[in-house]
Amino acid sequence: MKSKTEFPDYKKLPVADLVPYARNSRTHSPQQVDKIAASIREFGFLNPIIVDGMNGIVAGHGRVLAAQKLGLSELPVIDASHLSEAQKRAYVIADNRLALDAGWDNEMLKIELQDLEADGFDLSLTGFELDEIFGLTSETKDLDPDSSTKEIDPDDYNMGHQCPKCGFEFDDDK
Repeated sequence: MKSKTEFPDYKKLPVADLVPYARNSRTHSPQQVDKIAASIREFGFLNPIIVDGMNGIVAGHGRVLAAQKLGLSELPVIDASHLSEAQKRAYVIADNRLALDAGWDNEMLKIELQDLEADGFDLSLTGFELDEIFGLTSETKDLDPDSSTKEIDPDDYNMGHQCPKCGFEFDDDK
């Protein structure tokens, strides 16, 4: 039996042989599976599935769903049969929960996203929604002075016409 500090060997298993953990508490929406599938298409299958020694999935349920969607026949797996049953069940939870505790350096993320965009990279492949990306990368405090948010000079307008509904004056030419 391997010790916990040794690295388990990678191997490949047929996707059809992998058995989801029946008590997996993590859910995967169709939209998330689509994002995972897009990531696999772009970057390859870089994060192996963790199995329990009998082809039961310990970690990687979403990746398996995405692989099935893509029609992949084999996946890289790591055998975690050295874990006790309790450790396997706990790792199913820990693998998902520990990632949620990570944060973001928003300034560094902004720089990376802007650089990727400048390179013409499809930012949707980062997993962020487009409105999130816009919120992270927009420069609202540094707006172009010629933009529509500049201060209005009343002398630029030839007022005199009045709206019959609201009573406000307006300039026909603007």
